[in-house]
Formats: sequence, structure tokens, C-alpha cells
Amino acid sequence: MASVSSSTLIIFIASILVAASVAGTMTNGVQRLSGALGDRSVDVSEQIRTDVELISDPGSPSSIYDSSDDTITLLVKNTGSKTLPARPGTFDILVNGRYVSPSNVNVTVIGGGQWQTGDVARVTLERDLSADDHRIVVTVNGDEELLEFRTS
Repeated sequence: MASVSSSTLIIFIASILVAASVAGTMTNGVQRLSGALGDRSVDVSEQIRTDVELISDPGSPSSIYDSSDDTITLLVKNTGSKTLPARPGTFDILVNGRYVSPSNVNVTVIGGGQWQTGDVARVTLERDLSADDHRIVVTVNGDEELLEFRTS
């Protein structure tokens, strides 16, 4: 009788140890998942609060592209609920599928100050464009805008 109860006790203790180690592993995994979800929610919140619109007029390509000095000028309005930094690194710009380095971009807020909701930023960059159709994609915090225009 004593041998049955001692073997049962050993099995019981072993199952308690296994359960405790599994619980510890699960708790660690849940904490990591919780931290990752918290980080991701901050990123999503930033993206939701960011909204911009390209308000340059594609019907007037001379207001966008100056062929005398090969300069592209974009007007970008902050329509989101967040004040955005008005600096070149804020923008990811593709001109006809080619990335424009932030070092080749100049950003100024029309009227000065910070780029708050409702304010317009003037983004200028140097790029030689031929007489053809052109696509410019501007991305700010995951919000992507497209401008298509034709130069002659």
C-alpha cells in the first residue's frame, strides 16, 4: 500500500513541476505578445492620425515643374489630426518610380511655423523631367498620395 501512495505522490509532484514550467513559459509568451501589440497600436494610432493631401494642380503642370531650373514643387496639405514635422525626412517621395533622397528635398510651411492641421507645406526637389506623363508618389507616416501630370 505504501508503494502505491509513494509512486502516486512522485507522479503528482512531477505533474505539478511540469505544470509550473508550462505556466511560466506561457506567461512569458503572453507578456511578449502584449508588449508587441502595445507597440503596434502606437504605430497604428500615428498612421490613423496622419493624413495629407497633394493639392498641387495637375491641370497646371507649369506650377509643378519648372523646366528652367529642373525643380518640382509640390503643395502638401496636412488634413490629419496631428502636427507633423516639416522636414525632408518626413516624406518618402518617388518620381516616376525613382526614390528621391531626403537630402535632395526642401520643405517649408507656407506662412511659417509648424505643419499643423490645415497648413500647407511646400516641398521642392530637383529633378530633370522630359516632356511626358509623370507620376509622383508622396508617403507620410504610411499615408500615400499620388499626383499624375504631363509636361510639354
